[in-house]
Amino acid sequence: MTPTIFLIVLVLAVALLVYTTIKLKIHPVISLFVIAVILGLVLGGSLGDTMDKINKYFGSTLAGIAIVIIFGAIIAMGIQDTGAATKITNFFIRIFRGKHLELAPSSAAFVMTLAVFGNISEVLTAPISAIIAKRKKITMALIAPLVCLGLTLTHGLVPTHPGILAVSIMFKANIGKVMVWGIIISFIAFVASYLISRPFLGREYIAPNPEFAAGYEEAPENAPLDQLYIKEEGTPSTFWSFMPLIVPLVLIAAGSLGTLGVKKGSTAYAVFNSLGNTTFALFVGVVLVALLVVGRKNKVLASARKSDASLSDKSSALEITMNSWVGRAMKTAIDPLIMIGMGGALGGILQDNAMVKQLGAMIVNLSVPAVIIPFVLAAVMMGATGSMTIAVMISASLVNPMMGALGLSPVVATLAIGCGSMVFWHVNCSGFWMMTSLFNLNTKQGLKYLTTLNALGGIIGFAVLCGASALGWV
Repeated sequence: MTPTIFLIVLVLAVALLVYTTIKLKIHPVISLFVIAVILGLVLGGSLGDTMDKINKYFGSTLAGIAIVIIFGAIIAMGIQDTGAATKITNFFIRIFRGKHLELAPSSAAFVMTLAVFGNISEVLTAPISAIIAKRKKITMALIAPLVCLGLTLTHGLVPTHPGILAVSIMFKANIGKVMVWGIIISFIAFVASYLISRPFLGREYIAPNPEFAAGYEEAPENAPLDQLYIKEEGTPSTFWSFMPLIVPLVLIAAGSLGTLGVKKGSTAYAVFNSLGNTTFALFVGVVLVALLVVGRKNKVLASARKSDASLSDKSSALEITMNSWVGRAMKTAIDPLIMIGMGGALGGILQDNAMVKQLGAMIVNLSVPAVIIPFVLAAVMMGATGSMTIAVMISASLVNPMMGALGLSPVVATLAIGCGSMVFWHVNCSGFWMMTSLFNLNTKQGLKYLTTLNALGGIIGFAVLCGASALGWV
């Protein structure tokens, strides 16, 4: 088989994945499995060997990320039930002094999604966004795309999230360094995208979701700051609301970066390596969010019972945090985890084929900057598959055998793929429909505001990455 024929097979495989998931409505897990089997056979493997590879790469892909993702989902349950999300939003309302309040829910979404799933942050910020929009008469055409951008930037670039974490591990990138640069690039891309798009986003008035805004009235033009806060009784302090999200990130970043400055094998290296362990850091976050129940058990129980009918008035704080939250987190985490595992299985079939390296050599001979390759691959895969997670996994599987030829550092390649996964976020993505539904947009408005701003954020993020890489900072 020549590299050209291999490329044609790959294109047909992606087309089949798109057709089966979008047109036939087959779940991506089954589509990925079937296509992995077909590819294994077409590329010369036996059925037995193909099944062995699928099992091998499915397991190895999940090995480094499963517990981390489950712990992140537990933190999300706690942020939701304790009212910490509301407190975080009120913090940003205070920071902006009641002005430019379209940035309050998007900033909250940005921070919350550093440690929890993007779709959970969508659910948490949708009611908050609707209330702010109603109180200050801000169009959802301005609020919704900024919230979406805040969610997808951190989801795509910060390796507490399944896809980018799996890519970091596959490329053997320093996770702390990916995290630090992912946050920096996300922040710059968010601010730049806001400044560029702000004059255009507010031209069309779109009312907030009436289900969330019911009972709230428009605030007077010069209303004092305390009238703009989202009211919720029994919430934790602002400081403690942030701790379950911030502390794990600080531990991972400090631990990973700390190991760079000390001798490997030393006591200091062992300490930094332990503190920066992603699983340990997220478990610290779980402990911190569980502590938010102290002194407000009744409030948390009332909130948790909306999602877990097995809880009763006699349920203890331990049952809420270490049973109900864990059970709900498992249900939330299972879907992305299985998709990542199956995406890794498909990627393993591709990685093991010698044609990938030859294809990489062909691409290198095109004389384009090497960093463009992972970015474009991720963008194309995102447009085709509609899943940021699947897009980054397949892109990474193609790029990994080319790394030597491309000459890219693992951190740069990882972040380039993350930026690419922001582009072509559109109607074949479940997150698109979730955002349009929760934020009261129709399909045309979703494409006009959400898709375009996400693409802008990904392109700006990629430009920042290229600049930092050219200066030798990354």
